[in-house]
Amino acid sequence: MSTDLILGSQWGDEGKGKIIDLISHNSKYVVRFQGGNNAGHTVKFKNEQFALHLLPSGILHEQSICVLGNGVVISPQALLEEMELIQKAGYKDIKKRIYISNNAHLVLPYHIELDKESEKSLKNNKIGTTCRGIGPAYEDKAARRGIRFNMVEDTPAFYQTLKEVITYKNKILKQIYNSETTIDLDECYETLLKQMEIIRPMLCDTEILLFEAWKNKESILFEGAQGAMLDIDHGTYPFVTSSNTINGLYGGAGFAATRINKIIGIVKAYTTRVGSGPFPTEQTNEIGDFLIEQGNEFGTTTGRKRRCGWLDACALKKAILLSGMTDIALTKIDVLDELEEVKICVAYQDDTGKQYDYLPNNIQKTLIPIYKTFKGWQSKIAGITEYESLPQEAKNYIKGIEEILGLPICIISTGPKRESTIILDPSYN
Repeated sequence: MSTDLILGSQWGDEGKGKIIDLISHNSKYVVRFQGGNNAGHTVKFKNEQFALHLLPSGILHEQSICVLGNGVVISPQALLEEMELIQKAGYKDIKKRIYISNNAHLVLPYHIELDKESEKSLKNNKIGTTCRGIGPAYEDKAARRGIRFNMVEDTPAFYQTLKEVITYKNKILKQIYNSETTIDLDECYETLLKQMEIIRPMLCDTEILLFEAWKNKESILFEGAQGAMLDIDHGTYPFVTSSNTINGLYGGAGFAATRINKIIGIVKAYTTRVGSGPFPTEQTNEIGDFLIEQGNEFGTTTGRKRRCGWLDACALKKAILLSGMTDIALTKIDVLDELEEVKICVAYQDDTGKQYDYLPNNIQKTLIPIYKTFKGWQSKIAGITEYESLPQEAKNYIKGIEEILGLPICIISTGPKRESTIILDPSYN
C-alpha cells in the first residue's frame, strides 16, 4: 500500500496531469482536495487527449475510484459537462467511480458573474483569474454564506436561503459594478435541483471513505491543483489562487499528514506562469519565445499564452521547504533539446547587493537572478524511455537539479504521452 501526494512545485502548469495519470494506474483512490475548474490537467494517451478541470486524472483508469474532497469548490454545471465528455469518449459508468464530499461548496452562476466583474474593474492591475467563479466561491465559504451540497434540498427553507444570497449578490452586481447581468432566483433554483438528481448519489462523507481505505491498506493518490507559488498564504500574493495549494490536503480532504508516504513535487524543466505577478527568471526575449513555441505554452483552462523563463531553483527550494516534498518528477525536459545552453537560477540579488537562496516573502523587491549555466545537448530526447539513452549533457542538467534542490528525481517525462517517460523509481512501474 502507498499513500502519496502530488503537488505542483512552481506557478502551475508543470505537467501534473500526465504524471498523475501515469502513477494513478496503481492507485485504488485518486483524490482532488482544493481548487475548482480553474485548474486544468492535460492527459495524452495514444491518440487521445483529455483536458480535465474537476475530475481527478484517475478517471481514465477503470479500476480507480475518484474523490472530490470538501476543499474543492465545485460547479455542478462544469462537473456534469466534464463527466459527459469522458463518457462520450468511451469511459462508461463513471458515476459509479466518483465520490463527492457532501461538505464541498458550490460554484453558482452569481460567483462567475462576480468574478468577471471584479477582474474587469481592476483594469491594468488584473490578478489573472480564470473568471470561473472560484475566488468568489471561496470568499463566500470564508464569510459563511456559501452553499454546500448537503444544503441543497427541495424545501422552502433552502429556497429562502438561496433567495437571500442571490438578492445580496444582485445588489453587488448592480450597485457596485453597474452590471446589466443579474441572476434569476427561480431559474438558478430549478437548475440546481435538476443537477442534484444526478449528483446526489455520488455524495458521501469522503473523509470517512478515505480513512477506511487507508485503514484497509488501499493505495491512495492525492493530486494537487495549480502550483506551490500560487498558494493563498505562501505564494506571490496577491497574484495567487484562492486556496492552499501547498498544504491544502489536510483541510481539503480531512486526511492526516502522518498517513502520507511520499510527497512528489512536479517540476517543469524551465519555469512558466500564466497571468500577472512576479517572475524573476522570465525571459522576454528569443529564449522566452522559443520556450512558448516548443513547449506549446498555452493554458489548458484559459488558452492564454504562458510567460516563460529559466528554471528557478530559489522558488523551488521555498516550495520544498513548505511542503516537505520527498521526490521530484521532472517534466518537459525535451522542450530544451535545441538550446546551446540551459540555465538554473541558484540565487537572487536585490538592488542593495543582498543575496537570497530562497524566494523571499517581500517579492516586490527587484530580484536579479544569479544563474548556473549548463551546456545544452542539442539532440532529440523526446520519447526516450531509458535513462542510459539520454545524452550526457542532459544527464548533467538532471544531476544539477538534484544537487541544487537536494532531492532525488523519480520520474523524467520526455514527451506529453504517457509512454514517453523514464521511470527511475521502480515502484511507479
